[in-house]
Amino acid sequence: MRPPTIRDVAERAGVSKSLVSLVLRGSEQVRPEKRAAVLAAVEELGYRPNAAARSLSERRTRTVGVLLNDLRNPWFVELLDGLNSRLHDSGLRMLLGDGHLNRRLGEDLTRTFTELRVDGLVAVGTLPPSEALRRAAARIPTVVAGAREPELAAVDIVAGDDERGARLATEHLIGLGHRRIAHIAGQGVVGALRRRAFEAVMAAQGPAGTAVVEQGDLTEEGGYRAAVRLLGSAGRGERPTAVFAFNDIAAVGALSAAEELGLRVPHDLSLVGYDNTSLSRLRHLWLTTVDNGSHDVGRRAAQCLLDRIAAPTRPGRLELTTPTLEVRGTTGPPPP
Repeated sequence: MRPPTIRDVAERAGVSKSLVSLVLRGSEQVRPEKRAAVLAAVEELGYRPNAAARSLSERRTRTVGVLLNDLRNPWFVELLDGLNSRLHDSGLRMLLGDGHLNRRLGEDLTRTFTELRVDGLVAVGTLPPSEALRRAAARIPTVVAGAREPELAAVDIVAGDDERGARLATEHLIGLGHRRIAHIAGQGVVGALRRRAFEAVMAAQGPAGTAVVEQGDLTEEGGYRAAVRLLGSAGRGERPTAVFAFNDIAAVGALSAAEELGLRVPHDLSLVGYDNTSLSRLRHLWLTTVDNGSHDVGRRAAQCLLDRIAAPTRPGRLELTTPTLEVRGTTGPPPP
């Protein structure tokens, strides 16, 4: 039995094929009773639009390419949820590409997205400078989400306010009485912004505050190694009493290092992460962390992309979400 066609829907509803197309595209130029008749016919016949045929007729694929910095990072989950929900509301679907795997295999996913004729491109997380991404952004409406780079012409950037978030974390530790505070720093522009805010808040404490920065990366292993360097060699009077990590994953690595060194969290060492990922909400971790509004970042990035699809040549803009501090069980007063 052949599948129902748009002609079958039109005949069942007693309307023209063009009117059925208007209803399926969500046009507001259709009278309510006609819309109801078409939707009833669609339901009765079990009609499903032919996506390929519609793409040819509309010259759109109704797909968005999403290139992730690293699919393994749990921070992306809520951002993607916010991104997908807004895109879905507008009849668009996501195609995901793993930038980490892309780099390891030497492949160019931006070229793949271009060949698939996606309607837009979203780069999620900090991606290394890429000539391929620059070329793709020149041809496809593009938005950067959850990062502050790369900065490209006519490309919007939607991210959390990293300086404000880092200030919240540092001020929280100072408010608890900590003066010897270390920061496990990240990389790129986001890492620099969080480090700068940390150092500025600590400098405002004057001689009473001691700020130490140890370079890490975005991984648990990087957080672990940085924490071992911070905590393993210093004497008790010099060891930091609190650590503010670049992200939750690095904080988990720091927590493992503290436990191996016999330090109790938060009795001997307070620990703050960043991103408010699902990891931070696990009961046996219950990590104090900064919530940078990742779901909101995703929704706003989707809206920026929709706006850019409608007006591809408008100047790029920067949108920042407002972070909040989630105080849980890994921070407390410094040891006496």
